[in-house]
Amino acid sequence: MTRSWRRWAAGLLVAGLLAGCGADDPGESAGITVVLFGDAEEIAGYRTMIEAFEKATPDVDVTLSPVATQDELMARLTTAFAGGTPPDVFLLNYRRYGQFAAQDAIEPAQSYLDSSGALAEGDFSRAALDAFRFDGKTLTCLPQNLSSLVVYYNADLFRASGVTPPKAGWTWDDFLGTAKALTRDGRYGVGVEPSVPRLAPFVWSNGGDLVDDPDRPSTLTLTGAPATREAVDWFLDLQLVHHVVPPDAEEQSESSEARFLRGTLGMYLNSRVAVPTLRTVRDFEWDGAPLPVAPGGKPASILHSDAYCMSAGRPDHRDAWRFIEFAMGAEGQRILAASGRTVPSRLDVARSDEFLKPSLPPRSSQVYLDAEPHLRATPRTATWSRVERETDALLEEVFYGRVGREEGLRQLEEKVRPLFRDPPR
Repeated sequence: MTRSWRRWAAGLLVAGLLAGCGADDPGESAGITVVLFGDAEEIAGYRTMIEAFEKATPDVDVTLSPVATQDELMARLTTAFAGGTPPDVFLLNYRRYGQFAAQDAIEPAQSYLDSSGALAEGDFSRAALDAFRFDGKTLTCLPQNLSSLVVYYNADLFRASGVTPPKAGWTWDDFLGTAKALTRDGRYGVGVEPSVPRLAPFVWSNGGDLVDDPDRPSTLTLTGAPATREAVDWFLDLQLVHHVVPPDAEEQSESSEARFLRGTLGMYLNSRVAVPTLRTVRDFEWDGAPLPVAPGGKPASILHSDAYCMSAGRPDHRDAWRFIEFAMGAEGQRILAASGRTVPSRLDVARSDEFLKPSLPPRSSQVYLDAEPHLRATPRTATWSRVERETDALLEEVFYGRVGREEGLRQLEEKVRPLFRDPPR
């Protein structure tokens, strides 16, 4: 822990003790604040879950303070921690929590889970849990969802085009052939954003990697090993060579998600986060399928997981943990899963008919669970969120042809390399 952070934590602790966390009696609950991100449907699910918690635990009041995006959440948390007023509980993606964990701003969840009478590690997906072990051993936050990148497809459009629906084991060649067959008459075969989370599964499926050392990365390796470069080129070629992805100007005027909703996009790559919006579709049938596999490669997908974290420096985390216990219990997980947004990290709920046989699409929700053995996570370092943000911006330049491929990839690696060394800001 840095000296400045010790001073911050000590000051926060003293302030908390003097204020009694807003209560006259240390044993009296003054309530907790929960900060998280999500769209309207997702926030509605959290509100329903919180109402159920307060009904079951009437001595704890929860103030929900939502924001719309992860970027807004990061700004809110950074400001709150700097000002010494962090929330009791916050929801954060594993690709972004490193900068807080590196400064000991998060109260580790491991000891609370170990002593819990309501939860146990075996209740949850190992892949999701391991993503929140910042030091590789101690659980920092408790992951509430287990999602992966999948291919959402317009089943009606597939039938009308005489194209076989995707299935497990389909290859890059199958994917590209399908995308080409669907690209005509102002329609495009696939929509995918040029970003690290979208590129990574293709690199891993081909036997490559994004960085030189997943545990202690010091540089990106997108132009290094042949397997990695082959996957990067295949991904870029979807736009630059085969033109099965909407070009820059068209993507700017109408997003791939909007095109899919309108029925003019055959396939759309996203995680479970897209489901509440896709459920507004009324004009065609859609479903989800696994990602294609590299020739001679192996199935791979990227973990998408958010976790409940507790702010360090509080004199008492009991009410915060009681809330997390409820949210991560069977009832809390079922309530949130009903919103359509999450794949429960709690395995008994994820494997239940309530999740696998919903009254609303996607019909093939098993696809998320089938991906679990093949999930991988990006590095959890203090600066990874900055590395990813800068990489995404530069990768977009190359993907849409704003800069040449070779020059763009070279610039990307050079510009991002120093970020692996810089301390978080």
